[in-house]
Amino acid sequence: MTFDSILKMNANFPEDEEGQEVISVITDSDFEDDEKAQYPEKLPILPLRNTVMYPGVVFPVTVGRDKSIKLIKDAYAKNKIVGVVAQKDQEVEDPKASDIYETGTLAIILKMLKMPDGNTTVIIQGKRKFKITEVINDEPYLEANVKYLTETKSPKNKESLALIDSIRDIASKIVEVSPNIPSEANFALKNINSPNFLVNFISSNLNVSVDEKQEILEIQNFRKRAGVVYKHLDRELQMLELKNRIQSKVKVDLDKQQKEYFLQQQMRAIQEELGQDSPDKEIESLRARGAKKNWNDKVAKAFNKELDRLMRMNPATPDYSVSLNYAELLLELPWDEFSKDNFDLNRAKKILDKDHYGLEKVKERILEFLAVLKLKGDMKSPILCLYGPPGVGKTSLGKSIAKAMGREYVRMSLGGLHDESELRGHRKTYIGAMPGRIIQSIKKAGKSNPVFVLDEIDKIGSDFRGDPSSALLEILDPEQNNAFHDNYVELDYDLSNVLFIATANRLDTIQPALRDRMEIIDISGYTVEEKIGIAKNHLVPKQRKEHGLKAQQFKLADGTIEKIIDEYTRESGVRTLDKRLASLCRYQAKEIVYDNKPKPQLSKELVEKILGKDKIEKDLYENNDIAGVVTGLAWTAVGGDILFVESTLTKGKGKLTLTGQLGDVMKESAITAATWLKAHAGDYAIDPAIFDQYDIHLHFPAGAVPKDGPSAGITILTSLASIITQRKIKPRLAMTGEITLRGKVLPVGGIKEKILAAKRAGIREIIMSEVNKKDVEDIKPSYIKDLKFHYVKTMSEVLNKALLDQKVSKAIEWKIKAEA
Repeated sequence: MTFDSILKMNANFPEDEEGQEVISVITDSDFEDDEKAQYPEKLPILPLRNTVMYPGVVFPVTVGRDKSIKLIKDAYAKNKIVGVVAQKDQEVEDPKASDIYETGTLAIILKMLKMPDGNTTVIIQGKRKFKITEVINDEPYLEANVKYLTETKSPKNKESLALIDSIRDIASKIVEVSPNIPSEANFALKNINSPNFLVNFISSNLNVSVDEKQEILEIQNFRKRAGVVYKHLDRELQMLELKNRIQSKVKVDLDKQQKEYFLQQQMRAIQEELGQDSPDKEIESLRARGAKKNWNDKVAKAFNKELDRLMRMNPATPDYSVSLNYAELLLELPWDEFSKDNFDLNRAKKILDKDHYGLEKVKERILEFLAVLKLKGDMKSPILCLYGPPGVGKTSLGKSIAKAMGREYVRMSLGGLHDESELRGHRKTYIGAMPGRIIQSIKKAGKSNPVFVLDEIDKIGSDFRGDPSSALLEILDPEQNNAFHDNYVELDYDLSNVLFIATANRLDTIQPALRDRMEIIDISGYTVEEKIGIAKNHLVPKQRKEHGLKAQQFKLADGTIEKIIDEYTRESGVRTLDKRLASLCRYQAKEIVYDNKPKPQLSKELVEKILGKDKIEKDLYENNDIAGVVTGLAWTAVGGDILFVESTLTKGKGKLTLTGQLGDVMKESAITAATWLKAHAGDYAIDPAIFDQYDIHLHFPAGAVPKDGPSAGITILTSLASIITQRKIKPRLAMTGEITLRGKVLPVGGIKEKILAAKRAGIREIIMSEVNKKDVEDIKPSYIKDLKFHYVKTMSEVLNKALLDQKVSKAIEWKIKAEA
């Protein structure tokens, strides 16, 4: 057997059963004669990895597995015939019948060589396709009965000839385009006369997977097989052309950069000749501006170092703009530039009183700060946290404080903030890096001592990107914030002169360490009188201005404003009230435009017509005609409210049932109250048998509303004592306080909001802990003049003041004796 040539057809050579490279070979043998030859129906099966054998193709195979070596030796000693089949999974070391394809190629061993490394290399030539009908032996190697397959020959029509020529042409183009295939391969392609062998030869060298090669082998119809081969060739040609275009483009881009560099150098020279600013002059301009800045030596050194780096850089590079932006940021930051504080306390008080009604604690704290600053001349600014319900003016108060002190004002909303980098900035190495929002706000203010409002500090989140509240620990610590480190600036910035004012609706969601760094100022809800004053002095004039109305075109009496507050708002602040006043202004503006000549003074009836009948039903006091019903006081996010506690007795085994969607703390308060009452049953003429023979059901109305907290402790106790003793509660009495097993009444929070809710509901007497007396004294006497307060220390005092003096119910007493 002679060979025309040994050719590399593909850069990624197929691999044999041991992972070695395989080189495809073409031959002169008459391809069609192999179809007529007689071959045995029982063949030893040689599994190959990573390649498929085709009829007519010759290539070497290096075998190393023990079974494969024995098979080759036995076959070479006999008839030199083997059945070559591809493995389905190349990782299988000892393939079985299920691990190989059914269709393979009978091959003749042309030559066997013993290699220096101990492996055996054989050169084999495919002859005819077969299909395995039955595997008869697994040891010492696979043997199978086969059925030979006859391939259809290439038709001699024009379409088939055109398809063969197309395959030959596209294969020649791949040889020309690919840098890894020698150009001599074209000569071999032109000298293959058999269409079937041409297709098999090209299929053997296609850059496709073993599965796709096996699919081609199994196609019997020549026309269909040639079409599949043509599609693979066309795809491979497109990939090669695309790679060449990309490589050419990269080379062009490199040439373009070099060209741009030379043009930039020429442009600099031209700009200097024309007297325009070149990049060098722009850098010198920045250096001159930096010389005028009042910054310390460390900042000046870093700035000049950045400018020196810019001088050495090509302006066309991306890093140039990054460094330039950094240098400009250092220039724009107000290093050691401060606003001059206005120490006129009378002026400051006048501004604060004009902009905000009430809020005396906050105003006093700001005036104290100004007074100390005036005497001392220099002090670290306090970190204030204004805590209270929505709509009471916490955020707008920051702007008034800045105005009163003569400082710049900046505000940053922290609600929903998750990423720590929002505060500390990103490192300059990242694409699109920016300084944090703290530094950006200082830059915006233009001074290093602005009034900085951190809005909604209780709504900061945390996730895998970091915990912003931990970053705030440095910002809001007067001992640390004189050297605040921003990742982008990379220089310490002094924030100790900034007056930080945080706002929050809740304190429990603020990190304890962060809460400890702030001075908490409680801003409770407004009374009705305060809301009327805010509406007259602030809200009505603001809405008149926003709606283009004059003072004589829109007026509201105090009684009308009070009606709006009582029936159309339910809040601690005035945000909803502001919206209702806006609705009235819009109505009045429409009437004026229609020329209906409306009256400037809006009556209560007209207000009800404009705002509609959809009033807010407020909880009012309900008469305690039966025992077991007690009125309690509660705090909510929108202010204070009253709640009712109902209890009843049913025959049972002493079970305590709690309903009304209660939280764990409130449930524990109920258990504590029941236990204390059992322990002190004799003090209130209660037969202990009641606790064993009757079930107690304690219910809080408005079951859809979640309720929790310890402040309903004395309310629950009084309700249980009332139902068991059948003594009713004093009329128009409400209470709030926490209880203990020792019989103590502990103080609770939200006293002002609770008292205002009690007053709105028509309550006249309130029981609370003696410790809460100081909270009541903070409220203006005029607001609580109609209320009577009972301050208690023990739970016994609560029952003595709350329960009417009645004897134990005869019905309950009779039932207990009868059952005994």
